[in-house]
Amino acid sequence: MQNKDIGAAPAHPGLRLDQLPSHQWATVIDVARPESADGRELVLRLTEIGFVPGEAVRIVASGVPGREPIAVRLGHTTFALRRHEAALIHVTPGAANHG
Repeated sequence: MQNKDIGAAPAHPGLRLDQLPSHQWATVIDVARPESADGRELVLRLTEIGFVPGEAVRIVASGVPGREPIAVRLGHTTFALRRHEAALIHVTPGAANHG
């Protein structure tokens, strides 16, 4: 899949995962629902690996330059996401159950 705009995200409280400061826990609120078929396929993959509402996440590392890829801790697993993938995941800072 090419790195391109895959659809506009709806307005949500909180922020996108790609905007979360490193090492700060957050809770997934939602995953955007893009209009394009490529975008919907990407969102399906993200939800299948566990980026679902209520899950605790944090950015544990990021690449240089441009903070890409982003290493994201979800449960006991770390995933590498591209910035445009992380931008589809909406979070609110703070997580009650993490670690």
